[in-house]
Amino acid sequence: MLFSSMIFLWVFLPVVLIVSRILPIKLNNIFLLIASLLFYAFGEPKYVLLMLCSIALNYTAGRLLARFDGKVGARRAVLVVAVTLNLGLLLYFKYMGLIVQTLNHLAGDRLTVPEIALPIGISFFTFQALSYVVDVYRGDCDAQKDPLHLALYISFFPQLIAGPIVKYRDVSEQIVNRTNTGEKTAEGIRRFIYGLAKKVLIANALSEGADLIYDLPVSELTGALVWMASVLYTFQIYYDFSGYSDMAIGLGKMFGFDFKENFRYPYTSLSIREFWQRWHISLGTWFKEYLYIPLGGNRKGRTRTYINLVIVFFLTGFWHGAGYNFILWGLYHGFFSVLERTRLGDFLKRHRVPAFVYTCFVVNFGWVIFRIVSLRQLFEVSRRFFLPFAYSTSHYAVAEFVTPHMLAALAAAILGMGFLNPLLKRMERTAIPEALWCGVLMALCVISLASNTYNPFIYFRF
Repeated sequence: MLFSSMIFLWVFLPVVLIVSRILPIKLNNIFLLIASLLFYAFGEPKYVLLMLCSIALNYTAGRLLARFDGKVGARRAVLVVAVTLNLGLLLYFKYMGLIVQTLNHLAGDRLTVPEIALPIGISFFTFQALSYVVDVYRGDCDAQKDPLHLALYISFFPQLIAGPIVKYRDVSEQIVNRTNTGEKTAEGIRRFIYGLAKKVLIANALSEGADLIYDLPVSELTGALVWMASVLYTFQIYYDFSGYSDMAIGLGKMFGFDFKENFRYPYTSLSIREFWQRWHISLGTWFKEYLYIPLGGNRKGRTRTYINLVIVFFLTGFWHGAGYNFILWGLYHGFFSVLERTRLGDFLKRHRVPAFVYTCFVVNFGWVIFRIVSLRQLFEVSRRFFLPFAYSTSHYAVAEFVTPHMLAALAAAILGMGFLNPLLKRMERTAIPEALWCGVLMALCVISLASNTYNPFIYFRF
């Protein structure tokens, strides 16, 4: 079920919100757990059992870690088994096809590539479950005794499908003790509407142009078309994913939960290092805390730091999908993250304008790598990206893909990437009542959804 669907907006959300306000917190948690499982079952009914198995696995692991307190060997064994089983589920459902394809490339086409449907959101709820087990092992939080509380943490519908990745220790107290105030609910509704507007009014409008261009035969792609598609997709993926995160954070507030921010205007960054401090923050901090620092971080010399960064970004790319393009995208960002630890980083700190241009260019081409699955097609598109004037002949013109609606969305995307934020903070909100503005945005979103069935979410497939 999409947050930007009519059934969610006018049936599921109002019913769940109203009923949750009537029930006391203990019954409220049970109700929210049932609602979350129904939310997941709406799109993936057969995989609800998989999620329940994941919940049972990690609840058992937590209880065993608590039972073996003080027994280092037994606790380490429990951790290894729990991590192996969690990652095993993820590898099977998400990466088995790629693994078999790779083996066929190396040893000939001897194996049949399995067709395994990808459970929605498996990467997100698996990483949440892993963080819980590791935190209990480290002693950063107590093992949850009530299986329903852990089940709610893993399956809670606002952040179930596409994050943000929430650490158990950040919400454990909120599960058992939270307050729903009118002010918090109003803030949640406001945040949800802004996220919905990002998704429906900007991302959806840009996605149609980007998809149409990328679906053309490579031979018909000119340099101008490639650049147009890359710019559209760069803004599309940001407003799509940050819009979802805004909606998730807003929904959390409506039900009394506070989730941490997942985006902080990443396209205003002045380096790739800064970009990753602002983009998909919950994933970046997860890899930093559970992989980069345990590997040694930057404490074991320059060479080891570079190796650790490459490992982290390789796995960051791999986490996004079972495709070589995602791995290449991760390594690409890892290369520039390493490069910026040399003299380039000092240069970027001293020269803000070149730093901004450099970061925009690197990020933009990175999304080209991310978007194009076929490596052969990526090579041809890359030639047109870097040598645009050498490819100017096509049966299609850029003007065919430029509509007033798309241009308006692109203008809004550029203005909304963070440049106007300091100005907006200085403005009095009473100049144009925010409630009225949110009402206008909501009306425009409903009109758009009613008249347009093109409503994908990019990160649902991860």
